[in-house]
Amino acid sequence: MLEQAFNGLVGGAFFALLALGLSVIFGMLGVVNFAHGAFYMLGAFGAFVLLDSFGVNFWVALVAVPIVLGVAGIVLERLFIRRLAPLDPLYNFLFTFGLTLILQDLVKSKYGVQSQPYPRPSALDGSIDLGLFSYPTYQVFVLALSVVVCVLVWVALTRTRVGMIVRASTEKPELTRALGIDVGRWVTPVFGFGIALAGLAGVLAAPMRAVNPLMGSDLIITVFAVVVIGGLGSIFGSVTAGFAIGLVTALGNYYVPSLSQTLVFIVMAAVLLWRPAGLFGREEAMS
Repeated sequence: MLEQAFNGLVGGAFFALLALGLSVIFGMLGVVNFAHGAFYMLGAFGAFVLLDSFGVNFWVALVAVPIVLGVAGIVLERLFIRRLAPLDPLYNFLFTFGLTLILQDLVKSKYGVQSQPYPRPSALDGSIDLGLFSYPTYQVFVLALSVVVCVLVWVALTRTRVGMIVRASTEKPELTRALGIDVGRWVTPVFGFGIALAGLAGVLAAPMRAVNPLMGSDLIITVFAVVVIGGLGSIFGSVTAGFAIGLVTALGNYYVPSLSQTLVFIVMAAVLLWRPAGLFGREEAMS
């Protein structure tokens, strides 16, 4: 059971990173970024291309790919998302959904639909003795790095002036504007930061999961459920729900495998019946 719980925490690490970026983007822009999964896929393929074509190792890709995708997110927001923001939110949803299909097909046309191999870095090969069981070193690294990133983001959001402005703009955009803060100037870098987190998750996933064009679409629906469970726009709620859903999914796969594909949505339905705004969402956000 403990080993399954650890598997759940590692899986929850990906949910947390993706949900964190998705929640920040939704909270500040009100945009349901369906392309988030596609950028997660591009993160994994970015690491693969750098290694396969240029011999760039995992450690360089871990830094370079999120930065490149973050810049791409900034350009995307400036050219397209911002223009659609004054319109009905459905337009941005349809745009990001279409963008997902385009990115997937572009990758398919180049690499096909078969999975591409990506080796684990040699420094993280092998396993670590955790007392009651041994566990792959790379998975421990993924969990540790994800926790560190989430903690650093939390510290930046709660202990710095810039972070407090971003958090206020994310959770209370109208009130923040009323206090004289230009929310618009923070939108572009925050969108890029959210995309960079998706790219980071993709690079981390490359040595663990199949690198293929559909890897993002297989995950994004679950990530949306995580964000809803944690509370739309709630940064803390998204991270907490990410790790919690990872645990629930892993233990559910072990104890009730017949419900493995639907368990997260059962949890979502139960949470919404109890708290329509999510575990850490605010009721006024629903109005």
